[in-house]
Amino acid sequence: MDSIKVHNSLKPGGPVPFVPIEKGKVSWYACGPTVYDQSHLGHARNYVSTDIIRRILLHYFGFDVKFVMNFTDVDDKIIIKARRQRLLDLEKQKPYTDAELLELGKAAFKAYAENNLPQLLEGDGELDVNNYISRRDAAYGSVLAGGTLTGEGKPGDAEAKLKMHISNMTSAVIAITGNQVFKGADEILLPYLDSLYKETIDTSDQSIFTDLTKFMEGEFTDDMDALNVLRPDVVTRVTEYVPQIAKFVERILEKGFAYEAEGSVYFDIAAFEKAGNPYARLRPENRNDKALQEEGEGSLSKGLGGKRGASDFALWKKSKPGEPYWPSKWGNGRPGWHIECSVMASDVLGSRMDIHSGGIDLAFPHHDNELAQSEAYFCQHGHEHTWVNYFLHMGHLSISGSKMSKSLKNFQTIKDALASTYTARSMRIVFLLGRWNDGVEISPDMRTAADSWETAVNNFFTNTKALLAEAADTTTTVDSGVKALSINNDKSTENLHADLEQAKKEVEEALVNSFDTPAVLRAVAEVIRKANVHISAHKEDADFVAVEAIARWITKIVGILGLDANAKPPYEGIGWVSAAAAANLDPSTAVQPYKAVHKTFYADAQALKLPASEAVTNLLSQSPDSEFDSLFSAGVRDPEQLALPYLRGVAKLRNELRRVAPSTSPETKQSILALSDRVRDFDLSNIGVYLDDRPDQPSLIKFIPAAELIAAREEKAAREAEKARAKEEAKRAKEKAEEEKWEKAKLAPQDMFKGDERYSEWDADGLPTKMKDGSEVPKSQSKKLKKDWDRQKKAHSEYQAKFGGSTA
Repeated sequence: MDSIKVHNSLKPGGPVPFVPIEKGKVSWYACGPTVYDQSHLGHARNYVSTDIIRRILLHYFGFDVKFVMNFTDVDDKIIIKARRQRLLDLEKQKPYTDAELLELGKAAFKAYAENNLPQLLEGDGELDVNNYISRRDAAYGSVLAGGTLTGEGKPGDAEAKLKMHISNMTSAVIAITGNQVFKGADEILLPYLDSLYKETIDTSDQSIFTDLTKFMEGEFTDDMDALNVLRPDVVTRVTEYVPQIAKFVERILEKGFAYEAEGSVYFDIAAFEKAGNPYARLRPENRNDKALQEEGEGSLSKGLGGKRGASDFALWKKSKPGEPYWPSKWGNGRPGWHIECSVMASDVLGSRMDIHSGGIDLAFPHHDNELAQSEAYFCQHGHEHTWVNYFLHMGHLSISGSKMSKSLKNFQTIKDALASTYTARSMRIVFLLGRWNDGVEISPDMRTAADSWETAVNNFFTNTKALLAEAADTTTTVDSGVKALSINNDKSTENLHADLEQAKKEVEEALVNSFDTPAVLRAVAEVIRKANVHISAHKEDADFVAVEAIARWITKIVGILGLDANAKPPYEGIGWVSAAAAANLDPSTAVQPYKAVHKTFYADAQALKLPASEAVTNLLSQSPDSEFDSLFSAGVRDPEQLALPYLRGVAKLRNELRRVAPSTSPETKQSILALSDRVRDFDLSNIGVYLDDRPDQPSLIKFIPAAELIAAREEKAAREAEKARAKEEAKRAKEKAEEEKWEKAKLAPQDMFKGDERYSEWDADGLPTKMKDGSEVPKSQSKKLKKDWDRQKKAHSEYQAKFGGSTA
C-alpha cells in the first residue's frame, strides 16, 4: 500500500504524507456544533464528510482512531437566543391592550430597520408599515431580484443577510397590519426586547441557557444518528470544563502571552510573535480582516475595552448583566470561544494531536487562534511547539453563491431534508461525489448523478443476489448467511477478475490520495458496468464466481463509506443489509410473511379447476419447511436466505401455472393469470419481493424494499388510470366531432347559403349569384363558394346514405 497523503491546511498546496505520531493510531479532535438551533445541510456536509474520512481510516486502512468532538454550549449566539426567547415569553404574558401592542410592534419595526436596513429610512417622511413595501422595493429591489448590492458580480453572504432581514421585516409588517404582533413579528421583537431588558435577566440560574443547549444537543445527535454518522469516542462540553479553562488562561497569562484588562483576559499576539511564534498560519491573508475578527469575538463583546492590539482576542470575557458567569481570579466571567477547544482537546489528547478538523469557515480566526493559544501554553523556553500536525477543513455547502448558515437563515434543516428530498444514503452520495475539502453547491445535475450511481449499485446488488440464488437453486448446504448464494466452482473469467483487480487498484490509489471519494465512486460504477455487460453477454454461462467477488468487494466499499446504516464491519456479504437482518429477528418470526404468502398462494392454486398435471401436483405436495429447518440448523439467520425456500416454491408453482394456462378453459385461464398477477403485484410486493418475469426463463426472485415496489405499483396504476382517462376523453372527443360532422352534413347544399345576409340572389342549386348591393358575386368568391358547396353535397350524400332520405 502506498503511503497516505492528505490535504493539510497547515501546508497549502497538494497533499502531503500522513505520518501519525504513533504508528497505527490516530488522535483526532473535531470542532462540534454550537448548539443553539436546528442543524442544517451545511452541518451535514461537514460532519458526514468528516465521518467518511474517519471510516476510511478505521475500516479501510485499519487505524485505531481516537475521535473527540465538543459541544459548544457557552457562546454569544446561545446567550442571545436563550435570553431573547425568555424575554419574549415574559412579554407575551403582559396584559397588553390592542393599541399598546400595536405601538410595541411599530417601535420594534423602526428599531429593526435602523439596525439592519438603514436605506429604508432614506426619503421624505418617516418609515412606517404603510410605506414599507414601496421603500423596500426602491432600496433593495435589485437584491430581491437576484442582483448584488454593488450591481456587480454574483450575490453572496451580504445579499443573503439582507434578504433575511427583509423577510423578517415583511413578515412583521403583515403581522402588525393584521393586529397579530405576537403571532408573526417575533424576529423583530426579539432584538428590540433584548435591547430594552437584557440586563434584567437573572443569570445566576443558568437553566435559561442549558435548557436550550441540552435540547439542541439532543436534536443534533438525533440528526447525526439519522445520517449514519458514527458517534464520537469522547464528547466534551464547555460547561463541564470552565475551571480547567480558567487555569489554562492563567498559565498563558503567567508566560507573558496574555494580559488582563477590565475583568477580561486577552491573548497578546505581539508578544507571541516576538517570542518567535508564527500567528495566523492557516489563513495569513485574513489576519487583519476586521469583520472576521469581530465575528470570532462574538456580538456581545462589543463594549469590552482594554485591548492592546486590535487583533488580540479574548481568552476570558467579563460577563455583563444578562450573561452567564463563573467565578475566576479576574471576577465573574465566561470563556472566550477559541480557548474552549484548546482546553478540551488538550485535556483528552494531550499536548499534540494528529488531526484537528472543522468547517473551512473556522480556519480564521477560530482555528488560527486555537493554534496560537495552545502553542503558547505548551511551548517551552521560547521554543515553538506543534499542537496539531494536520488540519483538515471541510468545504462549504453553498446555496445560490452564499454559504448555508444558521445566522443567514438560508438553510434547510437536516430533519426537513430527510423528510422530503433526501435519504441518508442519497445525501452521503452527493457529498461523496465532491472532494471533502472543496466547496459544494448542490445542483440538479449533481442530484441526478447521485441518484444514477445509487440506482446502478442497487440494481447490481439485487440482480447479482437473484442470479446467484437461481444458479444455486438450493440452500441446503451452507455455512451461514449470504454465503448460501456463493457458487463455488473453479470456472473463472480472467477478464472479469482483471476488471475487479483494476477497480481495487483505482480505489486504493484514490483513497491514499487524500481520500478522493469521487474517484472511488467512478471505479465502482465502472466495474459494475463491466459486470453487467458480462452478465448480459453470457446468459447461459455467466461467471458467477467473478460476479460474486465483485459484489462482495463493492459491499465492503459501500460499507466503509458509511452508505449502509444497517451494516457492521467487516462488511461481509452481498448488498445492503436489510432492516430485518439488522434487527436480528427470531428466524421463525422473520420468515412468517413469506410463509403466509406461500400458504395462501398454494391454497388458492388448489382451488382452481386445473387439468391433470403431474408437475403441478408435485409442486403442491412439496413443503419448504424442511429446507427452512436445514438452513436454520446450519446457522443461517439472514431473513432473505431463510425466505428463499418459500419464495422458490411460490415462483415455481406460478411458473408452472402460467405454462399450463393456455391449455385450460378460458375461465380457468383467466383465473390462473389473475392469481399470478396478484401474487406478483400485491402479495409479494407488499413484503419486499419482486418476481422478474423473463421470456422463456423462470421468474427471477429479487428482494427490493417494499416501499419501492408499492410506490412503483401505485405509479403504474396512476399511469394506467391516466391512459384510460385520456383514451376515454379521446373517445368522447371523437364522438362529439362525429356528431358535429353529421349535424353539419344534415343540411342540404341547396340551403347552405340561403340564410347568408351577404347575398341577395341564388341560382337553382342555391349558389349565390348577387351580393346584397345587387352586384355580381366576384369570380374568386364564386369559385370558393362552389368548392364549399361541393364538399357539403358530398357530406350530405353520405348523411343520407347513412341515415336514410332521398338525394337531391
